[in-house]
Amino acid sequence: MPKPLSTKPYRAVLLAQAAATLVIAVIGGAWVGVHGALSAVLGGVINLSAGVVYAFVLAVAPPRTTGGAIAAMFRAETAKIFVIIALLWLVLSTYHDAVLPAFLAAFVVTVLLSRVALFVRD
Repeated sequence: MPKPLSTKPYRAVLLAQAAATLVIAVIGGAWVGVHGALSAVLGGVINLSAGVVYAFVLAVAPPRTTGGAIAAMFRAETAKIFVIIALLWLVLSTYHDAVLPAFLAAFVVTVLLSRVALFVRD
């Protein structure tokens, strides 16, 4: 099983998420200013970070069987969800000047863009 970060679909997802985050940050910055841009960046970085954690957990213990592959993906998905929850809590509890529309727009768009991998051939 190839390492996830080395596959074309996974790289396409990360690139699409980073590009969307940048676009939303520019819009948020033009709309509200620096806090709008930073909020959008933080919203997007949460999913980018979670995706990298997912890939890392899969790469740490590569599975040897089909059952092992399924178990590894469940572990990686659990780690990804934990990172998302932890980072959402961290940002929303510490960044008091967060612009929620920009933050949530970037977060939701990057979640939806994780489906880009379904359309990219390796």
